[in-house]
Amino acid sequence: MDYKDIDQQVIEKYKEDETLMIRLFVKWCTNHQLDPHVLYQKAYPEQSANAALKKVIEDDDGFEELHIDNETMLDVLQLFGNIDLAFVVTDEMEHFRA
Repeated sequence: MDYKDIDQQVIEKYKEDETLMIRLFVKWCTNHQLDPHVLYQKAYPEQSANAALKKVIEDDDGFEELHIDNETMLDVLQLFGNIDLAFVVTDEMEHFRA
């Protein structure tokens, strides 16, 4: 296997993992009756609509039984460098506690 193939595999794996992160975020939002588009726009107001987020929502095949706890959600967002989104999610979590 040459380096180009390895690079391509790494890129594909990252995209798959990123999609999983988005799916978890969407499910977390659903579990808390929150709109993932609204939270994303709060975190990244300078960006246009996120195509990957839109696609995950459109392709949603369930995860109905999946519960994502707050700490896991924050860890996953931070792992992918979505620090601004993690701050917005943290603010929403504070509303749950109030």
